[in-house]
Amino acid sequence: MIAVQQLNMQFGIKGQLEFREDISGLIVAEISNQQASASLCLQGAHLMTWKPRSQAMPVIWLSRDAKLAAGKSIRGGAPVCWPWFGPHASEPAFPGHGYARTVPWEVVESGTEPGGETRLTLRLTDSEKTRAQWPHDCTLDLTVIVGETLRMLLSTKNTGASDFVIGEALHTYFQIGDIGAVRVIGLAGCDYWDKVGGSTLRKQDGAISFSGETDRVYINTAAKCVIEDERLKRRIHVAKSGSLSTVVWTPWTEKASKMGDMGQPDGWREMVCVESVNAMENVVKVAAGAKHTMTVEYRAELI
Repeated sequence: MIAVQQLNMQFGIKGQLEFREDISGLIVAEISNQQASASLCLQGAHLMTWKPRSQAMPVIWLSRDAKLAAGKSIRGGAPVCWPWFGPHASEPAFPGHGYARTVPWEVVESGTEPGGETRLTLRLTDSEKTRAQWPHDCTLDLTVIVGETLRMLLSTKNTGASDFVIGEALHTYFQIGDIGAVRVIGLAGCDYWDKVGGSTLRKQDGAISFSGETDRVYINTAAKCVIEDERLKRRIHVAKSGSLSTVVWTPWTEKASKMGDMGQPDGWREMVCVESVNAMENVVKVAAGAKHTMTVEYRAELI
């Protein structure tokens, strides 16, 4: 509890930002202002929830079976995948999607934006174990700005003397009414790797709709996406910069049943992932002394 008290003294904002210790022992930042509420676990800098005051339902989905545990990822929210996306290129024993989402981060700054939004910045803390997987000198910061819109900025700064290459994603799960009644618009004409179809390169024809497991990496695209939700009568707008890949994912019945934390039996039907990514052809070289920032902005409107 001493750590929580120190965090609240140094970074807490009365009526907006408070830190608490979860039953798991992990520390969670609770944000509540006039525009929205959100929660973020300091392990992994993992945004778990976001609900604008204008919305009856959350915009960010968190599984009802999600578990907080030291060294484990949380099902739902917006996991930070870094410094690689998917399996490691040469070390199969290294964790999929990198280690950033399962290790401690530290709070480095908080504040209130001019429009009343709440801002929180966390920095990845390295260790002997993480340096064994990523032996490069760098800092990784995530800034979250919570209001009627949600902005997240993931910044990698190369503090070393040599260039390095990163893959990264904000692996965001969005709350929907039902996966069979949504469409994702904005990627028509884009090339994508179909991971369900044996990593086949295809071209998107029109809007994306769902009738089975979907795992697609859209490449060479900075396009904005819109999730049209017939059941909840709303649109979720996904805008990004510093990202040239977009992943669209739903596990469907068989894969979800093997996960154990998707909110059985049908929690998976109430989410879809539209991820802002740099992967495959779009991995990013960060030059010595340079910084790369990937930014996302989410907004929901009723229709």
